[in-house]
Amino acid sequence: MAGNSSLHAARGSANDEFYTQYSDIEAEMNAYVEYDPDVFRGKTVLLPCDDPEWSNFTRYFASNFERFGIRKLISTSYARSAGSRQLTLRERESPLYDASKHDEHGKVFTLTRDANASGSIDTDDIEFSGYLEGDGDFRSDEVRELRDEADVIVTNPPFSLFREFLAWILEAGKRFVILGNMNAITYKEVFPYLKDNAIWLGYKSLSKDMYFDVPDDRKEWLLANKREGSAYKIINGVVMGRLASACWFTNIDHGKRHETLLLDTMEHNLKYNKRLMRKLEGSYGKTEYPHYDNYDAIEVPFVDAIPSDYDGVMGVPITFLDKYNPEQFEIVAFRKGADGKDLVFTREREREYNRTFASLLDCDSGDDKERGGEDRWPHHLRPHHDTPEREPVDLAFPLATNLSNGLVNDCKVNGSKTYVRMLVRRKVSAGDENDTAHGLDGRRCMPRLRLRQERGQGPLRP
Repeated sequence: MAGNSSLHAARGSANDEFYTQYSDIEAEMNAYVEYDPDVFRGKTVLLPCDDPEWSNFTRYFASNFERFGIRKLISTSYARSAGSRQLTLRERESPLYDASKHDEHGKVFTLTRDANASGSIDTDDIEFSGYLEGDGDFRSDEVRELRDEADVIVTNPPFSLFREFLAWILEAGKRFVILGNMNAITYKEVFPYLKDNAIWLGYKSLSKDMYFDVPDDRKEWLLANKREGSAYKIINGVVMGRLASACWFTNIDHGKRHETLLLDTMEHNLKYNKRLMRKLEGSYGKTEYPHYDNYDAIEVPFVDAIPSDYDGVMGVPITFLDKYNPEQFEIVAFRKGADGKDLVFTREREREYNRTFASLLDCDSGDDKERGGEDRWPHHLRPHHDTPEREPVDLAFPLATNLSNGLVNDCKVNGSKTYVRMLVRRKVSAGDENDTAHGLDGRRCMPRLRLRQERGQGPLRP
């Protein structure tokens, strides 16, 4: 196990250490304090694996100790992390310092008072409280006791242990803000909590990259092996590690969670949303929202394409959670259809696609025998195009051609690039049934109830 700052999801080095920037911590925590100024007041805050000598988490909360009204701040240091190998000033000058325990034992630091009698409580008042019996692993009994003492837990846990760390927090019923990988949304140990609104994403947008300070040897490795903009970025002359997939998970409320996602009508989306139109036409051969075969829901490939006047279930990207407002939407399910299998389309859509594809190329095919030409193309079209079988939806399927040699690439539907979907439903408030929907241009559209009736969709769900 690595320390708090070690993100095991990062590739390329067996000794990766990523240190969260003070500005990122500040931006995230400010969102909670702005929503509830007393969120940390009178609370004991635990920062596991956050040695104050190198952790910006400890520095941030110590600097804001009085402003937040924190009762007690506890920081622990993991013995084998890079930061804890350094002999810190607080440890060396403490009467509790023991050279024989420095390398192999975790450490505890606390902040409760104006220790130096300066008239204010800040980072200079952090005290070395002694060594742990073990190395500081969060799963140890002694760190578990610190967890039980705390009211709020804030840290950047090892990504490889995210499931276990989250369970460790939740079993104690603690409030928390922790960093994780966006892919954690898909974990079976995580998604049920997101669905039940027991945890949610933090303030930071999923579209915003995060940059972390890294040790010198890691900087050298990045410069030698990676391209700037992919795994790192040079900011003010400093090499910073990049993690585009990093996001915050929390059960502490913030204002962004309650912002209404602005939507356009289905009709307007299909008419004016050019990205949606290109996607539907290119992947499915027609400009309409496709329906899944094994679930009564429509496929919505982009968050900005969610229709304001559709009240059934919709399959949306996981990035939807970045915009999820529990007053506006409910999460119904994740990825699976009513049959317990991945969301699928039937082969009828495959056959339709192949007919369209062959026609566009003006070539002979198995679906175009009346042309009387040689059937040269079936082996280049999607496989089993005449078999009424089901297979996973390929949401990244391109209209792949190689015009230089006249060949068509064999693109498989059941390949590895099937995007993950969650199933959501828009909440319909009282009076919505006869409300008039509006497009983004402000023009009045057809009343929702009448629109559904004309489409043969029946009444709105109760």
